[in-house]
Parts: sequence; C-alpha cells; structure tokens
Amino acid sequence: MDDLLERLRAGLPAEALLTDPDVTASYGNDMASFCEAGNPAVVVLPRTVEQVQHVMRTATELRVPVVPQGARTGLSGAANASDGCIVLSLTKMDRILEISPVDRIAVVEPGVVNAVLSRAVGEHGLYYPPDPSSWEMCTIGGNIGTASGGLCCVKYGVTAEYVLGLKVVLADGRLLNTGRRTAKGVAGYDLTRLFVGSEGSLGIVVEAVLALRPQPPAQLVLAAEFPSAATACDAVCAIMERGHTPSLLEIMDRTTVRAVNKLAHMGLPETTEALLLAAFDTPEPAADLAAVGALCEAAGASEVVPADTAAESELLLQARRMSLTALETVKSATMIDDVCVPRSKLGAMIDGTAAIAEKYDLTIGVCAHAGDGNTHPVVCFDHLDPDESRRARESFDEIMALGLELGGTITGEHGVGVLKKEWLARELGPVSLELQRGIKETFDPLGILNPGKLF
Repeated sequence: MDDLLERLRAGLPAEALLTDPDVTASYGNDMASFCEAGNPAVVVLPRTVEQVQHVMRTATELRVPVVPQGARTGLSGAANASDGCIVLSLTKMDRILEISPVDRIAVVEPGVVNAVLSRAVGEHGLYYPPDPSSWEMCTIGGNIGTASGGLCCVKYGVTAEYVLGLKVVLADGRLLNTGRRTAKGVAGYDLTRLFVGSEGSLGIVVEAVLALRPQPPAQLVLAAEFPSAATACDAVCAIMERGHTPSLLEIMDRTTVRAVNKLAHMGLPETTEALLLAAFDTPEPAADLAAVGALCEAAGASEVVPADTAAESELLLQARRMSLTALETVKSATMIDDVCVPRSKLGAMIDGTAAIAEKYDLTIGVCAHAGDGNTHPVVCFDHLDPDESRRARESFDEIMALGLELGGTITGEHGVGVLKKEWLARELGPVSLELQRGIKETFDPLGILNPGKLF
C-alpha cells in the first residue's frame, strides 16, 4: 500500500489522491442492487490524460486492479470497486474541448455531464440526442462505457451511434487513438465501437469525438390511456408498421403511473392499465399526433389526449423521467431490469412480467422505451426481509429468462457489470464468449482493468 501511494504521488498532485477510508468507501459502488463491492485502496481523480497514463503505468508495474468510474449512476455494478483496487474517478476531466457547427461534432472529456453537453451544443443550434433518464447526473464517459440509451432512441439511436472517435489510455499506459472526426471513415477495424459498451474493461476513455445533429423543433407529446398493456403494445406495433418516426414512444404500466402520482401529484390517470406517450419533433407535430392518436383509438385506447404546447409536453415527459425514482419509493429497495425484446414481443414481455410479479407476490412496475422494445421492469422489495429479497432476485432472473425466450437480450442499455455476467454467458454462447475473452486478454493481458465485470 505504501509503495502504491508513493508511486502515485510521484506523478499526481496531492488533491488528486483520496486515501481516507471513510471517503474511499463512498466510491465503492454504483446504484445497482445485489452487486458485491470491495474496498478501494485509493481513489484517484485525475484532470489530465498524462495523469491517467501515470496511474495505469503504476498499476501495471504493481499489478494493481483499476476500476474506472463516472458519476456512478449505473445500474449493473459495472463501477463497483474491488478490494485493494485503484478507483479511477474521471469526473474532474469535465471540459468540453470543442464544438464545431460546421463538422457537427463535439470533442469532450469523459467527465462532462450529459445534460451540460446537451445545453452547450444547443446554444449553437445543435443537438446531442442520447438522453438517459439520469442525464442531469450521468457522464459521457459512463454513457460510452455502458452504451447508454434514453427516451429518444426510437428515432435518433443510442450512444454507440454518436461516438466517432476516442482517445483511450490502455492498461500499460499507452495512448490509443481510434476512429475519426470526419463524416465517413472505414480505415481498419472499428475499434471505436469495440470500446463503446466495454464497461472500462479494455481501456480508459479520456476523450471522445461525438457526432451532433441540427436542433430539431420542439416536440409535442400525446398521452393515450389503454385498458391493458396488450392493447397499448398493439398500438405501438401499428405506429411502427405504418412508418411513423416518433421522437419518443414510451409506456408506463399502472403500477408506475400510481407511483409517479403518489410522489409528484401529477394527476396522471390511475384508472389506466397502461399509459402510452408518443412525441414528434417534426415541422407539423400536431398532424403526426393526430395520425398516431387515431391508431391508438383503433387499438383500443380509452382516451387520447394530445398536448397543445411544449410546456404541457414537458410535464408529460417529466412524469416518464420520474418513473424509476417514483418506483424507488414503493419499497426500501429496487432491482431495475433492462430487457430488450423485438417490438412484436413487447406485449408478451410486459404481460409475462406481470405474471412473474403475481407468482412471487411482489410489486413490479414496468416502464419501457416502447419504440425500441426496451423494457425496464422494476422489482420493489424490502431489503431487510430475507425472504422478500430472495423472491426479488429470483423474479429478476425469471424476467431475464423470459426476455431471452422472446428473442431478446438481457440488456438494452444498462450494461452487464456484476449483476448480469452469468446471464451474459447464457446469451452469448461458448464460441462468442471465448472470442470476447480473447479480446479482453489482448487489451488487458494482466487482467487489471475492471476485473470481475462482464465475464
């Protein structure tokens, strides 16, 4: 320990090192439940690429594991510390280095908060679409590490589609440049995409070139009440089949709607079994909403209410963004799943989750990025009740199994981390798993980068 601290101090300012056990323990984990976490030996908060390189050279020489972290808003345990590790918190590397309206790119450090970037590029008439629900807290580096999504993915896609190039510090301290800042480029293997979603297991992202889009018009939102999740999902299928491109298409089940109302008194319709939110940011969104409203009514909606103004639309979006926070108030703990299925199977996924909730006598609320088929079943339980905690874990696993049975994946945007690594092996199969472990060994032969995650 003394040798580690001495070597780190040789290349870092004093304020970049945190060694107080009470302080370092606070960096032990992200927001996931049921994920083991250790006690870090030291927390390092670098401000420069050179400081990150120094940390990695030191870690390689001493064979000390390194766990990279952003804002720790993740939900899979990917940022959880291991015993005796160096926690490398990148939150101080928070500069927006460049915004280019001509090239439509932003160059940023990993600690830039998503919402801060979005507002900064908005001042130039530009738009950075990926918007996780935690966008006011989560960092771009964390978004890249877990391949985050968000509410607007149905039209604009996920983080992976906006990362053009990266600077990455490798396990031995070398600096790797990947990708490009041009609109096109196919030179060599796509190492940039390899790092997106790698959860800090292949290298430390210290800079990113991000693609931007022109700022779209303000969106208008429609809310539609349905007597069942199945009819709401029928409406989703009809909307997508008819070729509509909403900027947002979200579902909240009855449990979620009631939780949001209880927390924020928003006046959402508690009699509904499923509330569908659809939004358009087209030049004439009212016409698009009318067309989608008609499809909702044809699918069985009991009421369809289009917003008249951007302010009304924002209220509805706030209700959706509050879903996870509201469900956290139902019981003392939650497990937030992240199962993505084909859109055509969305109804079966939501109904199947309700059956699992009944089987285990648990409250499980579901909100979903319906346009992507990406569901977020939230298992609410009392963490002080051993039997209820056991049932929560078993229901969580059964939900993932259901997703795979329906042709889906165990994670659409939260990542694997500690929480789902056993399930990753089931989804990938032995051949893919062997190849992916081989890639990990190529980039990290000593196995010091975020050990115990993914595999």
